[in-house]
Amino acid sequence: MAADAASSSPPAAITCRAAVAWGPGQPLVMEEVEVAPPGAMEIRVKVVSTSVCRSDVSAWQSKAQPDLFPRIFGHEASGVVESVGEGVTEFQVGDHVLTVFIGECKSCKHCVSGKSNMCQKLGLERKGVMHSDQKTRFSVKGKPVYHYCAVSSFSEYTVVHSGCAVKVGLTVPMDRVCLLSCGVSAGLGAAWNVANVSEGSSVVIFGLGTVGLSVSIYVAQGAKLRGASKIIGVDTNPEKQEKGKAFGVTDFINPNDLSEPVQQVIKRMTDGGADYSFECVGDTGVVSTALQSCSDGWGVTVTLGVPKAKPEVSAHYAFLLSGRTLKGSLFGGWRPKSDLPSLVDKYADKEIQVDGLVTHDIPFGDINRALELMLQNKCLRCVIHMSQ
Repeated sequence: MAADAASSSPPAAITCRAAVAWGPGQPLVMEEVEVAPPGAMEIRVKVVSTSVCRSDVSAWQSKAQPDLFPRIFGHEASGVVESVGEGVTEFQVGDHVLTVFIGECKSCKHCVSGKSNMCQKLGLERKGVMHSDQKTRFSVKGKPVYHYCAVSSFSEYTVVHSGCAVKVGLTVPMDRVCLLSCGVSAGLGAAWNVANVSEGSSVVIFGLGTVGLSVSIYVAQGAKLRGASKIIGVDTNPEKQEKGKAFGVTDFINPNDLSEPVQQVIKRMTDGGADYSFECVGDTGVVSTALQSCSDGWGVTVTLGVPKAKPEVSAHYAFLLSGRTLKGSLFGGWRPKSDLPSLVDKYADKEIQVDGLVTHDIPFGDINRALELMLQNKCLRCVIHMSQ
């Protein structure tokens, strides 16, 4: 199988197992893939643990880019640096790292502004290739295999730009800290950075972990840690009530049980509207509902869900004219290299919960079962153990 850790000689291509998607929605196939050596400013990582995120499932099912198959999905992962490319000084062989789907170059306009995490050099990669040379590092029998979000962690080894990895301590549990590379951070950041939830405020969260979008649970935890007095969870699945309460939800509403619009109920519960609302469903219609559930004058709505259809948001201008604000959130506004180490420290110090979000631990060979659990809405997060 894969070669041992790189020595002083230049790294060579290695062969390992990867779960390859050969077409939209098709079951992943365990293949022997060749992983090229890391290029300049890249590192090759031995993946230890990876989680299935909702965006993995959505992109895997999507027929919008049929030319980007075969493809290796996965982006929420932890691993060990196996080799480093030319020019890399930040990482050494043996370092433990988190992969991140957006990088931080620390030199572009956005990075130096301190106002944004939308790196102009290492932003969200949508073409299935590496940022540096627009090529892939994977192949099966000579056929190129595309990347996903410049990470592709559904492989025993992967290559990422050094700007898309964050070093973590050697004692942090790899099978849980991997969640900080996407879902946990996105939820906490939405509450802390994007909305800036204040003490004593009221919060409403639409969608409590729908189809693996457990980011909403961490919005609840973030709001609780900020001292919000009322955190309302809205979900059509009554089973989500207890899980939400475990992470800070104080009240639960099932819209299917109502005889009136949910925003009217929320306004009564919050004396005119919530201070903050979060759309975590991935439905632009719910964005409008969330905006209507906010208070006049200062209500803030943050949208985190990625819609599968109808991406346009429609809302009456009066809601904005009255002083409400609609904001988007990518990765919770965190700058990966600058900010993630502090979140890892909070997890290590037990200031934030992570472990309770994992509902299934699954060996790599059964990765299709993890996708099925997501599609059946039977899990929050499945952690894939690559060595099993």
